[in-house]
Amino acid sequence: MQTITLGESGLECSRLAYGCWRVTGVINHAPIDEEHEKKSHKAITTAYEAGYTLFDLADIYSDGLVEEVFGRTLKEVSGMRENILIATKCGIRQKGNPSKESPHRYDLSREHILNSCEASLRRMEIDCIDLYQLHRPDYLMDPREIASAFEELKQAGKVREFGVSNFTVDQLNHLQAACPMKLHCNQVEISLIHRNALEDGSLDYYQSHDVTPLAWSPLAQGKLGSEYPVSMRNPKHTQEQAVRDALNLVAKEKDCSRTAVALAWLLRHPAVIVPIIGSTNPEHIRDATAALDLLLPREEWYRLMAAAGEPLP
Repeated sequence: MQTITLGESGLECSRLAYGCWRVTGVINHAPIDEEHEKKSHKAITTAYEAGYTLFDLADIYSDGLVEEVFGRTLKEVSGMRENILIATKCGIRQKGNPSKESPHRYDLSREHILNSCEASLRRMEIDCIDLYQLHRPDYLMDPREIASAFEELKQAGKVREFGVSNFTVDQLNHLQAACPMKLHCNQVEISLIHRNALEDGSLDYYQSHDVTPLAWSPLAQGKLGSEYPVSMRNPKHTQEQAVRDALNLVAKEKDCSRTAVALAWLLRHPAVIVPIIGSTNPEHIRDATAALDLLLPREEWYRLMAAAGEPLP
């Protein structure tokens, strides 16, 4: 698979990332049965064998179970740890943690960042996280406090590089000003249907500051590649159908799937967007890599964009 460098980090990774959010098939940290364990292992190993080398996780995914299952897979697949980058996230605390009165909230305090990192390392049974990201901006975050936590983790050899997730450009700048180390990526929602990052100047900023945008939900929660009919209950069903129709035309011409075309649309942008593939279906995981062989001409790229929204001014 084609590779890129994450920001200015020197970390080289696959052009597509694999997102592990759904691999366990459960939301909470319920005991995982043998069937779900095998499916999780299959999805992760399929991605690895298909050439994905950046694996995206978070401590909140299945309340830590995803990290545990991922760690067990690392042990089972010889050489995998040495050939991949592990990215995980912290900062979201669920309702009832640590007491039943505790609300759902964000926590980027120094103590929580350090404790979360230690917990992730234990769950995955690894010594170092390649890319550690703040999952959501905390309204009470103190950039100097975060920078202190980052410095401690880096000096201890527990984290190689850092990034953020779902931060605005202003929030990223605010934090970067306090951090002695570069923040190499921002994980944000980007797809043909969700194009805010194209229109609010975010992608321009990332491009000019060597920040890699990692795109979560690049297929709009699977809607762009799904074979199910568009739901009429969706208030944007007309837009969704128009995008699907436009993708179908290109897919037929290029003899590939709608998924591949939708991902190629993101890959075409000069900001070097890295789509995060979240399917647990081995066939779909492999199919996504076909996007790497597609280079959409400018007119085709704009035709898809026009199908997804209002006419250009």
